[in-house]
Amino acid sequence: MEQHKERRTSTPEHRAAYAAAKAAPMAHKPKLITSVHGRLLIHGAGAIGQFNNALAVLITRSVGTMWAAYVFALIAFYSLPSTIKAHSGTVLVLWISSEFLQLVLLPIIIVGQNIQSRAADARATKTFEDVEDARKKIEHAISLLDVHTEGGLHDAVAMIIDAVNAKSAPGAPAT
Repeated sequence: MEQHKERRTSTPEHRAAYAAAKAAPMAHKPKLITSVHGRLLIHGAGAIGQFNNALAVLITRSVGTMWAAYVFALIAFYSLPSTIKAHSGTVLVLWISSEFLQLVLLPIIIVGQNIQSRAADARATKTFEDVEDARKKIEHAISLLDVHTEGGLHDAVAMIIDAVNAKSAPGAPAT
């Protein structure tokens, strides 16, 4: 039989965390990761990375609004009369593609992506909460199955042992 060869690539830290979770599954504590956590992965956690992240977020929040789309549409329409006076279909197509579409669609696309990102984060948070709730219920169910937990299998085993001991005690009624 051929030996299994691992084809996935992962970091040593990930492999160690995975091995620890497999070794002690009840000790594993899940962690919620949202789009905010992704910022460190893009530019890093250093001073320059933090500056780049902050600048990118500032520009995106400024340009990624419907108000920016309206301003860009006004800028595009300002140049429309001179484009029409050129009496050239090529110039008009260039105006539509480079002036209007690029200027106006950019902020609208950013707004749409922001909405989708918030919705994805909300879904991830809800899923995480549901999984955490299920994990806690499973932990409770497992503890009830433990013969050492009061109120669970422990009490049932104690009742059975008491019944067996009562039957085997001298002077117990025979059945």
